[in-house]
Amino acid sequence: MAIDNAAISNIVREVVERQLGSSQQSPPANCDLPNAATLKEKFRQDQPTYGIWITLESPSITEIATRMGFDWIVIDAEHGYLDMKIVMEHIRVANLANTPILVRISEIQGGLIKRIMDVGADGIVVPHLRTAAQLAEAVSFAKYPPEGTRGIGAERATRWGAGIEKCVPLANESSLVVAMMETMEAGDAIDEILDVPGVDAMFFGLHDYSATFGYPGKADEPAVMQRAMEVQKRICERGMPTGILASEKEDIERRLVQGFRMIGLGFDTTLLIKAATQVLEAAGKPVPESAWW
Repeated sequence: MAIDNAAISNIVREVVERQLGSSQQSPPANCDLPNAATLKEKFRQDQPTYGIWITLESPSITEIATRMGFDWIVIDAEHGYLDMKIVMEHIRVANLANTPILVRISEIQGGLIKRIMDVGADGIVVPHLRTAAQLAEAVSFAKYPPEGTRGIGAERATRWGAGIEKCVPLANESSLVVAMMETMEAGDAIDEILDVPGVDAMFFGLHDYSATFGYPGKADEPAVMQRAMEVQKRICERGMPTGILASEKEDIERRLVQGFRMIGLGFDTTLLIKAATQVLEAAGKPVPESAWW
């Protein structure tokens, strides 16, 4: 027998109302979705934003990130081993802290995107795009009709069904879709890709981008960087925010001058390694080269 979450939510609400007394009203479903709206407004005002990419399973990492003031968080569910339950726990922490949180998906698949949005993500990051048609499909999966094909479910995004009437009409405008620019084909098709409605930013993944040019592991190859900056300039000319990873002060400043406004300051793992390396060196115990081989 299928469990009707909306029905359960209504029953619980009725019980609570009876216990509190008929004069008291249950609180309305809060579906203002301020998290994504805050980030979108910063994009509109051309403000720099700074985020972190999460790859490890502990929601405490996300909790620390929200307390430290990151503007956004991306949970990386493309690589690694994070399952839906772990992803949801990260999302729950960020939601309660009013910090925008997105999930980088592993593939453009309707059921996957629907579940990620249903458990409360503010949006998705779409990897390895090659064509405008792929991006349009991803946007469709992330949006409710009539803009898209996302199904309406009684989950966290609709307050377990109790807030469907309030949450669903607000969701399309509030949800975020960030496209990864990490293939040569996407760069060549940038004008068609920029014509796809419902996209909020484009984030450059230079390692994958350089690999498609035949330079795996060489993200700073001059010819690749030149082409990447040509594409980035075109994106900025069309008024769309661009993002990139940058963790050193000089690099961050350079990227800001270039027009990037969605700066990823690092992955949780790389930031941990960097901090641990610094304290080990301060203690006179440098990390052996064999640690990474």
